[in-house]
Parts: sequence; C-alpha cells; structure tokens
Amino acid sequence: MATKFWQAVGLGVLAGMRSMTAPALLSHTLAKNPSKKLRKSRLGFLQSPTTATVLKVMAGGEMIGDKLPNAPDRTVPPVLGGRILSGALVGGATYKAAGGKLLQGALLGSAAAVAATYGMLALRKYLGKATGLPDTVWGLTEDATTVGSGLALLQNPPYGADKKARQAKRKAVKQAPKRTRNSPA
Repeated sequence: MATKFWQAVGLGVLAGMRSMTAPALLSHTLAKNPSKKLRKSRLGFLQSPTTATVLKVMAGGEMIGDKLPNAPDRTVPPVLGGRILSGALVGGATYKAAGGKLLQGALLGSAAAVAATYGMLALRKYLGKATGLPDTVWGLTEDATTVGSGLALLQNPPYGADKKARQAKRKAVKQAPKRTRNSPA
C-alpha cells in the first residue's frame, strides 16, 4: 500500500509528466473512496464525480495536445507553472486526505513535478535520438506510463472507506492462528 508520502511524490511525478492526468486520477479515486478529512476542506471538490469527469476530459485533451507540432515545451514558464501547481494540488490533497499536513504534501508534490518535468523531457529527447523513432511514439509511451503508474499508485489509497476494510483484514490475518507444517489445511 502506498503511504501518503510515496503517493504524494508519485502523483507529483505524474503531474510533471502530464499535468492533468495526476489530478484526474486522484479525483477519480477520491470520488470512489472519499476522505472525511477532505469533505469540508477547500479541496473537497476533488471528491465529486463531476470534477473527476471534467478532469479526465481535460487530461485526454492534454494528451492529444502534446502530440501537436505547435505544442509548447513543457519547461516554458506557463507550462512548467501548471505542472508545479498540479503537483502541489495532488500532493497536498493526498496528504490532507490521509490526515497529514496539506503544505507538506504540496511541497513534496510540486518538487516531484519539477524533477519529473525536466527528467522526462531529457528522457524523451534521448530516446528519440537513440532510437530514431518519432517523438509521438515516446509521447504515447509517456501517456501509457502515466496512466498505468497512476492507477497502480492509487489502487490502495491511504484514506477512505476501503482503508478501514484493509486494516480489519490485516488485523484478522495477524490474529489468525499460525499453521504448522503438520496442521490440516
């Protein structure tokens, strides 16, 4: 299970790769596993199914726009700023949802977004030169990696109703009698 720290960092990395995908995936997860800690906060809107849908549409648009020849470089100030804000949003919301400090999560998420923004740009340029494949191939690969990694990261969120069920299951497993080699199955 991802702790709030790793989830904030991981979502920050995803925000650096695709600025709208990280909030879309987090909002989708929060809509299905709402956190009591977010309910009355300014970030409570992320738990709305409507917000999740809007963010998913925006994420899809971003993925299409990334492949256009006139797409701006991800490191130009307005685009980089959007990725930093996205990382701060997902990091802060993750920490707040799990009972942590919003500012701490926001700082982690935004720092991870900056690192991933520059790291993925360098990786895509390197892969393009090394393989001779067009940038669109690497853009599609980045899209798939972002979505797949985000779904895996958010599979067992450290908040919401499912958290209590997982904790109860772990407790039951720990309290169950240990089987010995000769005990019946």
